[in-house]
Amino acid sequence: MTDYPFTAEDLHALRAWDTPTICNGLEIVAPERRAMGFTVEPMVCVDRKLPPIVGLARTGMIRAKESPRGPVPPREDWYEYCEAKDLPTIAVIQDLDDPPGFGAFWGEVHTAVHAGLGVSGCVTNGSFRDIDMLAPGFQIVGGRIGPSHAHVHMVQMKCDVNIFGMLVGHDDVVHADVHGAVIIPARAVRALPKAIDLIARREKVILDRARAHGFNALAMRDALRESGEIH
Repeated sequence: MTDYPFTAEDLHALRAWDTPTICNGLEIVAPERRAMGFTVEPMVCVDRKLPPIVGLARTGMIRAKESPRGPVPPREDWYEYCEAKDLPTIAVIQDLDDPPGFGAFWGEVHTAVHAGLGVSGCVTNGSFRDIDMLAPGFQIVGGRIGPSHAHVHMVQMKCDVNIFGMLVGHDDVVHADVHGAVIIPARAVRALPKAIDLIARREKVILDRARAHGFNALAMRDALRESGEIH
């Protein structure tokens, strides 16, 4: 069994912040990742009102334009792989078609199955459908909405994938919401709350000043100085 430097409670705590805030925190605790590890294309979110999803990546690749060219991973193996046990999981699926999203892997049935297995949601560059019949609370952050599943099938699982520029491997910690998704290095999970608190205290000085009557450039200069002195 894999040992992780965090618990399910640590991951759950990160749902308190949106994905941009997580990215801000990573600029402090993992500055080398400032320009990497996140999606860089617009994405479609099933339900903007759902909280962010956080979990271990369960990765796979799919195609839909053509029938399978060879053996495909058994569907039951994928379900067993994705099932959440001690820690939450997120399905992270790369659609290999060009353009991606020709056929939808996600719909009423698959969201019900994955939700039942404890999977928190999905991040994909592919499409999804049945938007009025998806499992309640199951979040999808995907490439687009489409009507058909065509020949959709799994090509590979437990592999490295690319979701709109975000390179994801098995067991990577992924945080996602309406803005997109980002990878959180395992060592950074427990450090993020403190970093986010620091950022919030620094930003509060600027926001309070900017929203106050009589705000001007000189006040902004003072606010920046005060903010920079917070540690």
